[in-house]
Formats: sequence, structure tokens, C-alpha cells
Amino acid sequence: MRFQLTDDQRALRDGVRQLLARRFDSERLRAAVTAAGPGGAGPAGVCLDRALWRELGAAGFFALRLPEEAGGVGLGLPEAALVFEEAGRALLPGPLIATHLAAGAVPGAATGEVVVAAVDGGLVEWWAQADVVRGEAKAVSGEPADGAGREGVVPLGAVPVRSVDPLTPLHRVSGTSERATGPDPDPVAVLLTAAEQLGTAARACDLAVQHARTREQFGQPIGAFQAVKHLCADMLVRTEVARAAVYAAAVTAGPADIAAARLLADEAALRNTRDCLQVHGGMGFTWESEVHLHLKRAWVRAQRGGGVTESEEVLAAELVV
Repeated sequence: MRFQLTDDQRALRDGVRQLLARRFDSERLRAAVTAAGPGGAGPAGVCLDRALWRELGAAGFFALRLPEEAGGVGLGLPEAALVFEEAGRALLPGPLIATHLAAGAVPGAATGEVVVAAVDGGLVEWWAQADVVRGEAKAVSGEPADGAGREGVVPLGAVPVRSVDPLTPLHRVSGTSERATGPDPDPVAVLLTAAEQLGTAARACDLAVQHARTREQFGQPIGAFQAVKHLCADMLVRTEVARAAVYAAAVTAGPADIAAARLLADEAALRNTRDCLQVHGGMGFTWESEVHLHLKRAWVRAQRGGGVTESEEVLAAELVV
């Protein structure tokens, strides 16, 4: 059995990478971070580029898995995993997964005209921006957001929470705690989060290798030192193991496979970004560097539904059976 990507899948991956490199390169990433400020995205969600969001919709990012007869692209979960891996590499901000899952159920989500955020009973990602739909549960019913069309829309009773990632605004919904237990996470959302984490792991590995090749110490590149070589080699191994797991889970869509992929991808993202920061030294945590942004995004993603505890429970139940 062959597990290589098809020519069409490679073309899709490369096309998304080129689109993001053109529309959300490192310069625009830093501009978004600067606009958000150290305290987060601010009350108007300034880090969400609505023009880019609509361009993603036009490119089929959100409608990727919708049938063609429903106006979608008609592709499957493996292709979605490739696309979200590229989004993770680029640190693309926004509730991408929630909007992707809402395509076909919420008018305007598939085309990027409407942004759908996730409300899971605890800390939630939220874009305080015009035209935001108030949570998936309400959005799927087709009901409009209270006050939609105004700047600064927020969920009813939501309280802003300081986010470690400046490009991921967080709110706490009234009556819930930070670690409140919500409904079981959508397996597709768990897998696509793993794909984003895989993208971050791969990007962290690339950044570490690039820096190790160019940064000199004692008259030679730091990549010549054994300790740095080991760090980079371990990062590559973690990335490739996670990639195999994510791609396999996208093919089988089995709960245990998705749980394993999420565990491996979370570990790869968290450890790779940490090791990348170590390779860069203190400069990796400067505001101008993107290394610390990958680390912070990996931290935030790891807290989404389907993280360590939930995935371990899924695997344990599978082993008991």
C-alpha cells in the first residue's frame, strides 16, 4: 500500500502555501502581532484580516469538504488535513476550524463572509469583530448574532481573558469555569487541530535548522556542534512521526487513530517550538521573532477539546475493548 501524496494533493498543498506566503507572510504576521499588542487582539479583533478570510473562502478553504452539488470543492479529510497543516505553518489567525465545520450549515461560512467561532463551555476562541456568528451551536441553527454588523461584537455574557497568544483572543462565557467540561469534541476538529500542530512542528524545525546554519559561534555555524545537531534531529523525527499519524488518521477517520495523531502532534508542536527557542537562544523570545509566537500558539491549541486527557481516554477505551 502506498502512502505518498497524489499529484493533486501536492498541488493543493503547494497552492495553499503559495497563497499564504503571498497574503500572510512574515511581514504581515508581525504587523498583525504589532496591531494586537502584547495584551492580545484587543476589543475589535484587529488581527483578523477580513479580506484574507474572504479570499480563503473564494479559494475553497472552508468549503473544501462540501459536496460539489452543495457548492463545495468535494474533497475529503486527507485534503483538509494538508490545508490545515499549511495554516499551522503560517500561524494563520482566526477560528479556521469552526468556520470550516460550519460551512454548509451557516450561510456565508463557506465563502468566508461570516466568521464562526467555537463555544465549548469553557475558554473559547472569539473574534470580537463585525459579522461574527455567536458560537457554533447558535450558528448552525442559522440565527444571526446579536448586534451583527457592528464593530466589537462579543458573545452574550462573555468576559475577555488575557491570552498568551496575541493572535488568539479568548473569552470566558458566564457561568463556566476555565476548565469546564463541555460536550465531546468533534473528531474532525480534533484531527484538524492536530494538523495545525503538525504545521507548527514542521515550521519550528525549519526555523531551527535555518538558524543553526547561519548563526556562527567560535568561528563556525552552531549547527556544527553536536548538541545543536541532536536538537534538530529530534525535532525532525518528532515531526515525521506526527505527520505519519495525522495523515493516517485522515485516511481512516478512526477515533483511536485521531486520538493518537492528536497526542503525537501536540507533543511535536510543544517540544519542537521549545527546542527551536533553545537553538535561537534569547533572541527567539524577542517580539520581532516568530519563534515565540509558534510556541504560544502551540500552547493555546493544546488546550482545545481532544487534547491530552481526552485523547488518552479514547485510546484507553480502545485498548480495554
